[in-house]
Amino acid sequence: MSWSTKDIPDQSGKLALITGATGGLGYETALALARAGADVVLTGRNADKGAAALARIRAEVPNARISYESLDLSALANVVSFAERFAAAHGHLDILINNAGVMAPPQRELTADGLELQFATNYLSHFALTARLLPLLVAAPAPRVVPLASVAARQGKIDFADLQSEHDYRPMVAYSQSKLACLMFGFELQRRSDANGWGLASITAHPGVARTELVVNGMGDASPAGLARRYLSLLFQPVPQAALPTLMAATDPQAKPGGYYGPQALFEIRGRPGPASPPARSLDLAVAHKLWEVSEELSGTRFPARAVVTA
Repeated sequence: MSWSTKDIPDQSGKLALITGATGGLGYETALALARAGADVVLTGRNADKGAAALARIRAEVPNARISYESLDLSALANVVSFAERFAAAHGHLDILINNAGVMAPPQRELTADGLELQFATNYLSHFALTARLLPLLVAAPAPRVVPLASVAARQGKIDFADLQSEHDYRPMVAYSQSKLACLMFGFELQRRSDANGWGLASITAHPGVARTELVVNGMGDASPAGLARRYLSLLFQPVPQAALPTLMAATDPQAKPGGYYGPQALFEIRGRPGPASPPARSLDLAVAHKLWEVSEELSGTRFPARAVVTA
């Protein structure tokens, strides 16, 4: 049977946090969760876009319980300050959706921390954010974390010798590595939750090929991918459809902890949501363990063996 937003259970009383939610997949995810009754916090880098997103959701869901918070994932200091503000305002977090992303800028760009932009924004800052919000997550009765991967993860490889693409920057290679890292993080987070008793359901998702502005903003409208988006539009599924795997991972009672969800048709490019096929490299436990350790060092953030809420 085809799963849709009509299958989302009532989310009343649940608090959801979505990164990169002022447009695209994040916005559609926020809209659906608001319709389902959740309290939704949208985050983004641009306050004007945040205000516009809130206005659009309220126009469709007049009683929506939504708010916007500034969060620029291109600097780890921003993650720290945001997590501190969020923890001061909330006693728990039911759903964390690590959605924000940057795709394949033509030239290698660095963050304020001197890290390659895609690796830092797509993966490492979300790793740090999840770690810092872990006490709030374990305070919820049935918390879920949803990292966003991509079909590009199939071509990804974690290159520890050149993790920041200092020696050889190729836009899609760096993007694919960052998205493979997101997928491996989702799997490893579940394993560590099980081992440490955190009680999390870490459920990763990918949207297939979506008609968002991610390609245009990153690679440019005249890039091969940008031209494909313009002239081969049938390959790019509408954004509300592309958001369904994320929503399934975040809300479906049948979604499995440690699972992976994506579109079911045309090599997982489009179609109804359901279980996705993880690439073989994403299941390498030794690489996943090393990536976790490297990520803790690079982000200056460690997941506690036992996560508790402190007064």
